[in-house]
Amino acid sequence: MPLRIVIDVRRVKDFGIGTYIRNLVKALAGIDSADHYTLIAEDDFPQEFEGLPPNFETVLYGIHGWNAAEHLRFPMFLKRQAPDLVHIPLNEVPLLMPKPYVVTIHDMSSFLFGNRKGIRENVRLYNFRRGLMRADAVIAVSANTRRDVENLLGVPASRIRQVYSAPDPKFFEHNAVSQSEGEAGGDWPGERRRVLERYQIDYPFILYSGRIRPHKNVPRLVEAFAVVKGRLESHPAFKELRLIIIGDEITTHPEVRRAVIQTRMEQCVRFLGFVPFDTLKMFYASASAFIFPSLYEGFGLPPLEAMASGTPVIASKLSSLPEAVAEAAMLINPENVFDMARGIEEVLLDDNLRATLVEQGYARARQFNWRRTAEQVLEVYREVAQEATRASH
Repeated sequence: MPLRIVIDVRRVKDFGIGTYIRNLVKALAGIDSADHYTLIAEDDFPQEFEGLPPNFETVLYGIHGWNAAEHLRFPMFLKRQAPDLVHIPLNEVPLLMPKPYVVTIHDMSSFLFGNRKGIRENVRLYNFRRGLMRADAVIAVSANTRRDVENLLGVPASRIRQVYSAPDPKFFEHNAVSQSEGEAGGDWPGERRRVLERYQIDYPFILYSGRIRPHKNVPRLVEAFAVVKGRLESHPAFKELRLIIIGDEITTHPEVRRAVIQTRMEQCVRFLGFVPFDTLKMFYASASAFIFPSLYEGFGLPPLEAMASGTPVIASKLSSLPEAVAEAAMLINPENVFDMARGIEEVLLDDNLRATLVEQGYARARQFNWRRTAEQVLEVYREVAQEATRASH
């Protein structure tokens, strides 16, 4: 009997979680024509879901933001959809969430690195843990996150499923275009040139893409870049080297601003904030190297996105990142500015190393794909629904 599956897609436009929602839904549409899917969206129809098959429908939930009333209002709205199960693709679960439901946990950073104190923070952490403890299944996006959910929160291992995410397939497009030059692949070199001209970029750059939060380690990245900049100030290819940071504004992060000022890198570090997806693709493909010095990640999609784009990657050797990139990146100690600088310098200056990282990185990124992810998620749905049916009889 077909299942009625409800997926909360309201965060589809978000930086990281949006990638997960968008690609999971499209992949499920490609493999499952039997079950009925209801996508709960905000009050504007998501363009990301145009062209889905007839067993997918979008229902609008026209309330933005989150407050205490949503602990009752959203569950009541979900019940009206008469679901066999609900998938919440992030850990923001209402207290009265109807069962059965599945939660995807992307990382534990808000639990491990929350810097707010007081009653409100304690309540938030209580809800965080409660939402996972009540879930009929928790999908963890890496082995590292699975261990954290089990060991730090006490969620039974029997209810945790490890299912890897994957880079958006569009990051691989540049390779197909370059291999079919002159065919209907679009003017990739011309488009890349236009994007760089729009942002007035005519110099080599190292790229970081992601949020700026304490565990992302951006101040140390700025310090390491300053070391590299000093060492390469007379280099013929890299004397004009810049660091470009995409995904957040500097104005709300005084610790990063201080690092830029203290290292005198005001003219060499650029913060572009959020950029459109197609623009982000061009930055990935144009960077001399991509660096991701995070102290903690649930999985670490940005390095894989850079690898898919044909760019050599320098990544932290902590947390889940070695699990994601394996041997296909230059691994550095993110707590040591000089080791980070060493990694950057080696990747920039060693042509053989760069070629190897590009080749191995592309192959590594290819090992993750959304069809496999969707197949495993669908298996979780059916397990949960079957168990719920058995329990009701």
